[in-house]
Amino acid sequence: MSDQTVHTGAAAPAGHSDPYGITDPEGPSDGPVFNAAGGDWDDVAAEAAALGEERIVVNMGPQHPSTHGVLRLILEIDGESVTEARAGIGYLHTGIEKNMEFRTWTQGVTFCTRMDYLTPMFQETAYCLGIERLLGVTDQIPERASIIRVLMMELTRISSHLVATATGGMEMGATTVMTIGFRERERVLKVIENITGLRMNNAYIRPGGVAQDLPPGAIDLIRDMIPAVRRGLGELEALLLENPVLKGRTVDVGYLDLTGCIALGITGPILRSTGLPHDLRKSEPYCGYETYDFEVMTRDTCDAYGRLCIRLDECYESLSIIEQTADRLQATPGPVMVEDKKIAWPAQLAIGPDGMGNSLDHIRNIMGTSMEALIHHFKLVTEGFRVPAGQVYQAVESPKGELGVHLVSDGGTRPYRAHFRDPSFNNLQATAAMCEGGQLADVIVAVASIDPVMGGVDR
Repeated sequence: MSDQTVHTGAAAPAGHSDPYGITDPEGPSDGPVFNAAGGDWDDVAAEAAALGEERIVVNMGPQHPSTHGVLRLILEIDGESVTEARAGIGYLHTGIEKNMEFRTWTQGVTFCTRMDYLTPMFQETAYCLGIERLLGVTDQIPERASIIRVLMMELTRISSHLVATATGGMEMGATTVMTIGFRERERVLKVIENITGLRMNNAYIRPGGVAQDLPPGAIDLIRDMIPAVRRGLGELEALLLENPVLKGRTVDVGYLDLTGCIALGITGPILRSTGLPHDLRKSEPYCGYETYDFEVMTRDTCDAYGRLCIRLDECYESLSIIEQTADRLQATPGPVMVEDKKIAWPAQLAIGPDGMGNSLDHIRNIMGTSMEALIHHFKLVTEGFRVPAGQVYQAVESPKGELGVHLVSDGGTRPYRAHFRDPSFNNLQATAAMCEGGQLADVIVAVASIDPVMGGVDR
């Protein structure tokens, strides 16, 4: 530690001793005293005070209903105008990426599904596609498994967009938008729960395929859900799109043009609201997306209103894709896991009558085949399979933009490194560009139009 003494604070009143030596030119008698002072908050406040202007520094978050999680916004305001905006992150850091280095490749699915907890299927898919490329089995994935992956991703896309729309309405005081949005999301989650056994954090998509096939009655449940959600989306459109109050709060708010998006690496609805039809499902298709009929939704408003319209439009397109997957699943029987038994986890699982665990029939099948099969099953689950040394980057189009995973293997049964490019992390950079120069109330609208999820930002 340096011998230099750092003193802060006001001079001691007359007649009082000064134990810190602040008023004593020779310093304190007991040695140097080091006073630790705050951090970024103190720097901002001190800078504002030094300028001698009547400005206020407001701490919005990290625990605030309009910050979409534990996001901290440090706002410098002049009256009602925001002159400077800074985003503080790291309050939800979970260490997921580091923890994945200490688990098998398959166990990693249960970690990455929890990052952006509103889009679990997309993290699972990107991660598993990357593993399959390292294994060299991309072309061996059963067609039925790829169709189910598309089905689950599009269900999740609708669920995520409905949360973005619902919470955005709530933050502007339109609680009816929230109740309708979450009502429709429940219809989607009911289907997801029926297929995977869980509403969120599913760990359903596995390297080589998916955990289990669709249960009986799933296709009928999907077909019943589609028209119901379409009606709900129509109600949201009627409530929102031509509402003068909503348009007054969102039109030209959170403005970010194409140049700003490219400079900041922004993707998803924010980028498409500038008119650029960039969608990885079209430009770099995966899971057979090139065989589905759908359009890339765009607007040219560059504002929060355009992003809202895009999300609602994409919900309709996702419903169309889900209809196509339902038709294909009825016409495409077959396995849902790669045939290579050195890779394939037991995938023809069947949920027990209590809704938890495996059915007794499935357990009897594992236990009764042969002792060698049981030993192999045990070693595969506990030790995992080996992935050839190498590295890969795999990206998918999540509801928020490009979600990428960079996987590095050293030839072992665990990832040497697993790093995710979560779109919320990149998109959150746009906060300052969208908010500075606008009104304080517009900060909430701008952040809602970004639709960040802090689990994906901090990881």
